[in-house]
Amino acid sequence: MATPAPPRWDRKMQQRLARGEEAALAELYDRYASLVHSLAHRVMDDDDAADLITREVFGYIWENPDAFDPKHGSLRSWIASLTQRHAVHQLRQYEHRGRSTPAEVEARVREANTAARADFIVTSMPAPLRAALELAYRERLDYRAAAAGLGVSEDEARRRLRLGLQLLSTAMETAEQPPHPLDSRGPRGVR
Repeated sequence: MATPAPPRWDRKMQQRLARGEEAALAELYDRYASLVHSLAHRVMDDDDAADLITREVFGYIWENPDAFDPKHGSLRSWIASLTQRHAVHQLRQYEHRGRSTPAEVEARVREANTAARADFIVTSMPAPLRAALELAYRERLDYRAAAAGLGVSEDEARRRLRLGLQLLSTAMETAEQPPHPLDSRGPRGVR
């Protein structure tokens, strides 16, 4: 998972893209292509479709660098949101062509929404909490080894892990709530 870039980096990247710097697009692709592809794959459950969506998302970014507004969040969050919207749209198009049932489509949309929320929560949480979670889950370390890796006490490592997990649980809680019956746009307002 790429770490969130500072807001200044986001603005400079947008300016470089607006000037048509191909090197900026290559740098952005190197930084976020795996994020885009994994989110697209999570929704579509198909490598070829995820590849196509990845190309289309970066094509859109290249052609519309001013569509990103730093006042509304990070470039990473915008790219993830753009990817998710595009993938959900494609998935619903597949449904209309008879490739998936409406229930299958909506289940995958809910799963993708949960994954996107979890990604946003992890990248937005304070660095000490994120570091503890990464050691515990990516490196598969117990809290004692995570404490040693972080240079903190075991109690502090447990506290950080507990807080990080509590934040992540909010992504699951939101996903488990049924959509409001008056919301015609579908689960969580995604169209």
